[in-house]
Amino acid sequence: MKAAVHDRYGSADVVRVQDLPTPVPGGDEVLVRVHAAVVGVVDSVAREGVPRYARVYFGLLRPRSPLLGSDFAGRVEAIGPAVTRFAVGDEVFGSLAPRFGAHAEYVCLSQDAALAPKPARLTFPEAAALVDTTALVFLRDKARLASGQTILVNGASGSVGTDAVQLARHLGAHVTGVCSGPNTDLVERLGADTTLDYTATDFTRAGTTYDVVFDVAGTSSFARSRRVLRRGGVYLTTAPSPAILLQMTWTARFGTRRAMVAFTGLRDAAAKRADLSYLAGLADAGALVPVVDTCYPLTDIADAYRHVDQGHKRGNIIVRMTG
Repeated sequence: MKAAVHDRYGSADVVRVQDLPTPVPGGDEVLVRVHAAVVGVVDSVAREGVPRYARVYFGLLRPRSPLLGSDFAGRVEAIGPAVTRFAVGDEVFGSLAPRFGAHAEYVCLSQDAALAPKPARLTFPEAAALVDTTALVFLRDKARLASGQTILVNGASGSVGTDAVQLARHLGAHVTGVCSGPNTDLVERLGADTTLDYTATDFTRAGTTYDVVFDVAGTSSFARSRRVLRRGGVYLTTAPSPAILLQMTWTARFGTRRAMVAFTGLRDAAAKRADLSYLAGLADAGALVPVVDTCYPLTDIADAYRHVDQGHKRGNIIVRMTG
């Protein structure tokens, strides 16, 4: 099979496509022919090894995994003798996280992994873009966002941000989206009540307060965002750092405003499967529309990484293995 690999840290130029053995499913394993996979920020961090403390997980001197990519959509190609949940030909979507390997023509995983039937109304690239449950976990489980509350999403036009805007609106919140000027139209179409252009307005000094600040972009901080949080408010960030880990511990016991970070890829498979089914239901009902910026063929995956590295994508960057 064709797969994108890297054997050293560096820019997008370290990624190359080569032939690898196709996995053979055994026991309760499912072999999926990947049609589309996400190229995301985590993949870029793992490829570049920056920030350097990330190498504790990804490999100290060289990448621990030569393949990257976690979120994918495709069709079941073969099954092991103990498989009961899927059949050959089933269209599925899922995630390998916290491990990698989806930037390849085939992936092999347990039927009990984070794998679910693909929403019928979505294309394979759209289904791959739907896999990330980060926004759902942060808003529903961490912030416990409720109808009538107010939320600001910083980085509202990115992959997690576009999901967050739609899910927050679905949960009944009043949504403010922060993005660049050219992306305000997209964020408004997705359901934001208000948009702020970060190049013109610093939301931490705009005078409006919120129940939740979801810093998807990781460009603010709890210290800066605290001033716009209402009493009992929550600051959420997807960017782990020593500072936020300390702040999360401290604010859980003291103060009137909390800081939180979550590692959604480390959740157990059963919880991930349930969330995939929940998101699929929203997608089939038209309540959640996965946003795809650009699709690249596998042969051009280095260009996909360059696009992600620029930091200005609208929604998700997808690599296609077929078509």
